[in-house]
Amino acid sequence: MSKADVVAGIPGAIGGVPDGMASGVLAGVSPVHGLYASMAGRFFGGVGTSTQLMVVTTTSASALAVGSTLTDVDPDQRSGAIVLLTLIAGAMMIVAAVLRLGKYTRFVSHSVMTGFLLGISFNILFGQLPSLLGAPVRGSTAVAKALHVVLHPLDFDWRAAVVGLLAVALLLGLAHTRLRTVAALFALLVPMVVVLVLGWTNIGTVADTGDIPTGIPLPHLPELSSLSVPLVAGALAVTLIVLVQGAGVAESAPNPGGARSSVDRDFTAQGIGNIFAGLFRGMPVGGSVGQTAINQSSGARGRWGGMWSGIWILVILVALAGVVGRVPLPTLAAILMVAAARSIDPDRLVAIWSSGAISRTALVVTFVATLLLPVTAAVGVGVGLSLLLQLNQEAIDLKVVRLRVHGDQLVEAKAPTALSDNEIVILDVYGSLFYAGARTLQAKLPDPDGAHDPVVILRLRGRTSVSATFLHVLGDYARRLDALGGRLYLSGVDPRIRDVWTDDLLHAQGIHIEFFAATSTLGESTLAAYADAEVRVHREQRP
Repeated sequence: MSKADVVAGIPGAIGGVPDGMASGVLAGVSPVHGLYASMAGRFFGGVGTSTQLMVVTTTSASALAVGSTLTDVDPDQRSGAIVLLTLIAGAMMIVAAVLRLGKYTRFVSHSVMTGFLLGISFNILFGQLPSLLGAPVRGSTAVAKALHVVLHPLDFDWRAAVVGLLAVALLLGLAHTRLRTVAALFALLVPMVVVLVLGWTNIGTVADTGDIPTGIPLPHLPELSSLSVPLVAGALAVTLIVLVQGAGVAESAPNPGGARSSVDRDFTAQGIGNIFAGLFRGMPVGGSVGQTAINQSSGARGRWGGMWSGIWILVILVALAGVVGRVPLPTLAAILMVAAARSIDPDRLVAIWSSGAISRTALVVTFVATLLLPVTAAVGVGVGLSLLLQLNQEAIDLKVVRLRVHGDQLVEAKAPTALSDNEIVILDVYGSLFYAGARTLQAKLPDPDGAHDPVVILRLRGRTSVSATFLHVLGDYARRLDALGGRLYLSGVDPRIRDVWTDDLLHAQGIHIEFFAATSTLGESTLAAYADAEVRVHREQRP
């Protein structure tokens, strides 16, 4: 810990107080839950992160997922439900780390994740518009709520609108000044002073959402009465969101000195942060891109920068609990909406849109699903779409080429569509051979029908594992060759594949394949297979 980390924690805490409160509002619970989560997540989550500058705190995406989950929960029971959800999510993150599931975050398509986050941003913009303008909330979706506000302008409370728009003006006006790190604090305090001076008591405040406890928050055990299947499903959705976003934070905030981050270790740290956030009556937390950026720009040297911001938030909670309760709710809506607008990256959208029809489809489908469906359902759509895109990409990217023997070298050529009598064809495959890729290979293998004694050598160099689908495809092709007097050869075979595809397994299924193990010399096993195939063909040609 250094003096720089202590000082760097102050801007993080100043920005973390309004962000935490706004996240509580977004989740449909008291802003205090967001404050407690910001305090506990930053300190306890920061202890174990491998990404040293990562700040574990509330995020808009997870808050919106929580709010979607708690929609059908009685308002009087949401406080207990959100605590239980946070603890369950924390446990799921730790389990994910133990099972080393970090590597699977890369299977979530960039286009899908961007579409989801874009949908989250627009949900916040649309959903918080009534609160910003003091209009009644009507509609089941964020889009419907915003549309009702636009179509019923006489329902505005002009006082609330003045307060909300004043906060927006402060956030935008101070963004490019030296006060940018405390812009959110000014957006809270100045409108609050205006409300108090003018006596606008009809404007809702944080205190109206529930009691603001004073003193140091103490740990509490959760009430299990709120446990339900939808709550567990919501916790799973939050877990997926937090883990994928956390992996993104690790990429955007490399460690000082160049030490590599561990995704699974960050999973554990975020899980611990959620466990303690829940014990302190907080809401879900995760690696925050925005707060991590503030931590970096404030001069933090290591993990203590984020941890000290949690300590400073605790100080603010203890010293200024009364002030927190007087914050007007329209200012929190303003903070959320400005943050959502800033998170929209036009350059990224243009890049994805220019990447082709598949990327555009993934972006649009996930975006629309996030706007029109509950967030938990939208997460399911996104994960399912990512898997479909992965399988589709495997099928599209697979390429089969022919290798011709020229002396002791192998030269690429176009793969034939059919085999000829006594022909030896060496094939190499680029792309995945799992699932859809194996089926695509099946369609691209040369047709042996009508040929006599053909031999196909399939090069498997560099492949260490295979799927049951691939074995089925090769088995079917080997039997077709065998029926014509030919044979299938596999060269460059890794020992791990041979350990799975034993002679007993293949003979039991009527499959005859010649194996040539990979050697340290590239092409050696393929040339050996070709020499053996030549002997076989010459033998078959004898009268």
